[in-house]
Amino acid sequence: MELSGSKASTPDLDELNRRKVGILNGLQDLRERISKEGADAAVHKLISLMQTLKALETQESEFQSDCDAKRSSLEAEVNDLEVKTATGCDGDLDDLNDSLRKTLEKLDSAKKELAARLRAILSLKRQLDDVPVQSELIQYERRFSELNAHIQEKLRQTRKYYATYNALLEIKELMLKETSLLNSISSQFQDAFATTEGRSKLLDSMEGIVKSSQQKLEKVQLGLQEEQKVYDALKERYAAAITQKRCCYSLLEAFQEECARNERLKSQISTQMKN
Repeated sequence: MELSGSKASTPDLDELNRRKVGILNGLQDLRERISKEGADAAVHKLISLMQTLKALETQESEFQSDCDAKRSSLEAEVNDLEVKTATGCDGDLDDLNDSLRKTLEKLDSAKKELAARLRAILSLKRQLDDVPVQSELIQYERRFSELNAHIQEKLRQTRKYYATYNALLEIKELMLKETSLLNSISSQFQDAFATTEGRSKLLDSMEGIVKSSQQKLEKVQLGLQEEQKVYDALKERYAAAITQKRCCYSLLEAFQEECARNERLKSQISTQMKN
């Protein structure tokens, strides 16, 4: 029966090994994708912290087991000495009292050492708890992204309002100049047309006004073209940023799925190995 069980478990182990190799290959591909996206340093830091935490938990478990074994051994020695003292075995109470005292001192020393080690472990655990985990980092990243988007929207609205104000102010100045010009022409029109020289001066003045207006119009059109170029460039940058953001979100979701899948497979392998 045992031989048949071992033969049946061999294909399961081979299947687990193949799945493990597939997982490792997937993780390697994911690491390469993360490295291309520029998040390699943050991922390595998070993995290093997780490995440190697991190592500390293993050391704590081993040290706790060792201390429990020492305490049990010392308590057994103390109980044995107390029993010998109570029953009067060996007939030498001084030696027993001395052994009992030394044993109690060893026990107190071991308890103090255990307490110091536990305080050190608790301190390290608190330090590790202060380090944000993966879910907290993702939440922080989303909050910062939302805050950045909100700030950018406020900045865009402020720039829009300032641009509108400047444009309206310029229109107001032009309208005031136009009104002043029309008033001046209206007041001087009759006098100017009374003589030939006056009509000539009026025509020259009108031509100068037309040329000045044309120059201003050309200047405004050049400014409009420059603004259009800037707008087109910003639009292209925005489209590229949106594409990159979607790519980052997809990579993040893939990484989270692979992490969850890795944890499930590790638990399955651990369960199979125990069975």
